[in-house]
Amino acid sequence: MPSLLHVSASPRGAESESLAIAATFLDALLELRPDITTATFDLWDGTLPAFGASAAAAKMAVFAGQQPAGAQAAAWQAVERTFRRVAAADYYLFSVPMWNHGIPYILKQFIDVISQPGMVFGFDPDHGYSGLLSGKRAVVIYTSAVYGQGRPASFGSDFQAPYFNDWLAWAGVTDICEIHFRPNLVTADAGPARQAAHQAAREAAAKI
Repeated sequence: MPSLLHVSASPRGAESESLAIAATFLDALLELRPDITTATFDLWDGTLPAFGASAAAAKMAVFAGQQPAGAQAAAWQAVERTFRRVAAADYYLFSVPMWNHGIPYILKQFIDVISQPGMVFGFDPDHGYSGLLSGKRAVVIYTSAVYGQGRPASFGSDFQAPYFNDWLAWAGVTDICEIHFRPNLVTADAGPARQAAHQAAREAAAKI
């Protein structure tokens, strides 16, 4: 059976706009495609491993064609378990709130954990990187409370969607559907934009 993994980068639970839109997407998907199994990877649930000195040393050992040992081997095994959890899915749903113009640090940790040689990417000395997650499809929900396209620079900058979209493409995931919810919650009524985002989620689910 085809499968979808929802990777949640929001810690706000019922207060999260990105998770609410994700729920709309999942409800619509399960109604339209009961053959698809779904799972959620809550990046805040404590199962995402750290990527520190041992993991970094293991990565460089693998790059050099060596086998990690000791603490490095244990760290690498945690990386491999996390990658397998992600690679097993055919489709991805990412809930990505904007934090300080960029992505939440936990999502950057997720990227750093799984972005490994032979897993997310290959490398050729003459041709550079190649993404190994080709054939996957991703739906990404981007939310922000103040930043919005066309607003003055004093309302922030977008280092969120460009960065994450670039990482997906670098990893080989080029079939990307973006859903944006970017009302100015300080001065504007968010209702119409919220309704549009939830409708976009339903439409995206219909295309899976």
